[in-house]
Amino acid sequence: MTPPDGPGQTTDHPTTSDTIRVLGARRSIRAFSDKDVTDDQVTAILEAARRAPTSANLQAYSVIVVRDPATKEKLAALAGGQKHIVTCPVYLAFVADLTRIEAAFRRNGNDLDDNNLEMGLMASIDASLVGMAAYVAADSIGIQGVMIGAMRNDPEAVADILGLPYRAYVVFGMCLGYPAEAPKQKPRMAAEGIIHYERYDADKALAVVDTYNAELKAHYESVGKPTADDSWSADVDKKYAQRPRDHLRAALKKRGFDFR
Repeated sequence: MTPPDGPGQTTDHPTTSDTIRVLGARRSIRAFSDKDVTDDQVTAILEAARRAPTSANLQAYSVIVVRDPATKEKLAALAGGQKHIVTCPVYLAFVADLTRIEAAFRRNGNDLDDNNLEMGLMASIDASLVGMAAYVAADSIGIQGVMIGAMRNDPEAVADILGLPYRAYVVFGMCLGYPAEAPKQKPRMAAEGIIHYERYDADKALAVVDTYNAELKAHYESVGKPTADDSWSADVDKKYAQRPRDHLRAALKKRGFDFR
């Protein structure tokens, strides 16, 4: 995208662009209009996304495009009843996929039976990078949505529904469509606690939490959502202190990913 010139900006050192504005305005969309997302649009989005970085050119991912209402109903049930999986025009499943790599190994007399953490991480990161690239590409043409991490609630059942082979699992899903709502953008933590220069500053990283708790509380109250006074801290503790998806390592090992 070619950045426009503006006050105080030259083409030599731009500080904004269409891409930066798209990312800066991003929010999760869970309600969709009746406007269709065409096959050509999905193809264009995914062709752009396939240029995302991939570790050592492994391309250790696959993407499954789901439109069938019955399939989306099954996936929604596994994701805790998230209705936007059913109502979105297009659902994308981003898959960590080691099948082609294993075929390359076998061609050279090796296999993946003793694979380690790094193999699973590389495939999962590849899928995540292409997924975010797909989201940005979609948003750039007005198509928005939300990521669905709950595909990891039951990796084996999801794999059965989507016909995944051994050595493949869905890292996350993505609902896409034209938005029927304009939800208020959720605040993020202050940049000084997130962005570090040269070395990590633990004091700054922790100093932003109390302020963010108050900001997030105000946000949730403004949209009529109940929350605790220490909104972010309380929510993180409630959701994740008790070992969420504690079965995941064993489930992924059955799928051929040995996260040792």
